[in-house]
Parts: sequence; structure tokens; C-alpha cells
Amino acid sequence: MIYLSSFRFSEETVSNPNIYPYNVFAGKTEKVLVFNSPVTVLYGNNASGKSTMLNIMANRLELDGQEYATSNQYGRVLYFSQFVGECGYTLGETDDGRALKKLPQKSRYIKSEDILYEIKKIQQEQVLADGYVYEHVRRGMSREQREAFRNSRETAQQLENLKFAQEKYSNGETTLQMLDDYIEPDALYLLDEPEVSLSPANQTALAEKLNQMARFLGCQFIISTHSPFMLGTLHAKIYNLDAEDLVEAEWTELENVRYFFEFFERHKGEFYK
Repeated sequence: MIYLSSFRFSEETVSNPNIYPYNVFAGKTEKVLVFNSPVTVLYGNNASGKSTMLNIMANRLELDGQEYATSNQYGRVLYFSQFVGECGYTLGETDDGRALKKLPQKSRYIKSEDILYEIKKIQQEQVLADGYVYEHVRRGMSREQREAFRNSRETAQQLENLKFAQEKYSNGETTLQMLDDYIEPDALYLLDEPEVSLSPANQTALAEKLNQMARFLGCQFIISTHSPFMLGTLHAKIYNLDAEDLVEAEWTELENVRYFFEFFERHKGEFYK
């Protein structure tokens, strides 16, 4: 299902070429993304603007998870809000050909660096609580004492200490589980590098899961990534943001993919020792 048919970034210019986010698009003559596939990838190396593009889209579409960005070092003008207001979009059609009037309410923008971490932290709380209480049960605490202990101020304080004492952790299974728990059918999702912290095998598994959700659950995904494992597995239309304009590309043409290919080509003899 196609919920968002196209998105047009602002074509306006400002006097200072360094003002964000106008500077991200200053060198591009084509500023329209067309979404005619349930899965679209925004590919680009670091600083290519792919995360900025997703965040601008999320703000213009007023999606849950949108993140405001400022550029106030150049005066009082709220350039980010101004740029977002100058963007436009068109929605897709229903199965019977009627134009959609709005996006599904459950559509959202999911960012790896904050949303996924918060999900992991929430999921971890119950594990910490169970483990902490278990240690006291193991020492002979009765059922009544256990319930009182679980709900006490002392336990709450100890759990807070445990949570803050732990480092941020990477868990590929958490990301895959997150998709099952948080992505609902029939909605639009903007995903900013969802493969971060995943092994190559889990990146491939994630891409396969997204393919299935697009095909069988009626989801539309717009994904930023430069992972060759994601790019080679997703059934997606790919925009190469490293090019001068917003052009479509095959995954095998992309610089990051070619780098991996050439690296292993140079070392292939070592695999046969």
C-alpha cells in the first residue's frame, strides 16, 4: 500500500548558503521524491542528508517521533520550521482508486539513536525487577514478603540505581522484537538506520521482516541506510543521495556496496587457505 505518494522539498533559497537545512539541498536541482514502491530506501554516506530528509518529512507530515531542529545562529528566523512549511507532499490512493485524505494515525518516525534505545530500556526494566526480587526470594523470602518487597521504596530506588549503572547496550534481538511489538499493519513508517548495532545476519533478517510487513501487512516504509546487507535484501526503490540529484540506483552500483565487494575480492584468496 502506498500512503505517501511523493514529497517535495523546499525550492526556496536564502541569502546565507550555510543555513540549515537549506544548505543540505542547495546543490540539487531535483527536489522531489516519488514513492511508487511499498519500500523506499534513502541511501547515502555520512553527511549525505538522509536523516535530515526523514526528519523534515516527519515534521511536515506531523508524525509521532518527529524531532525539531534549530538553526538560530543566524538570527531570529526559525529556518527549520520555515523550510518544513515550504515543503509539500501528495498522498496515495485507496484500493478503489480514491485519493487518501490523511495518513493512518498510527504512522510514525522511528530513529535508531533514541527511540530504539528507549524501547530497549523499557523492555529491560522488567528483567531487572524480576532478577533483583529473585535474589531475595532465593534467600527464603515468603510470597507475602516478596510482594511487599517488590513494591517497596527501597526496591524502587535499587532498581533506579541498577538502570543508571548499566551502559547503553546493543541487542539485535531487541530491534527485531521491536518491529513485532511497535509496527502495526496499514501504516507509514519512516525508519532512520534501523540496522544500527545489528550483526550482518540480523541486518539481513531485519530487511526480510520489513519485506514481509510491506507485502502482507500493508505497511509502507521509507528507510535511510547505507548497509549493503539491507540494500541487497530489501525489495526497494533506492535513491542515491550521494549523486548530484535525487536519482534512482541499483544497489550494486552504490559506493558503499562496491567498497565491500572490492574489499573481499582483494582478500578472497585468504578464504581458501
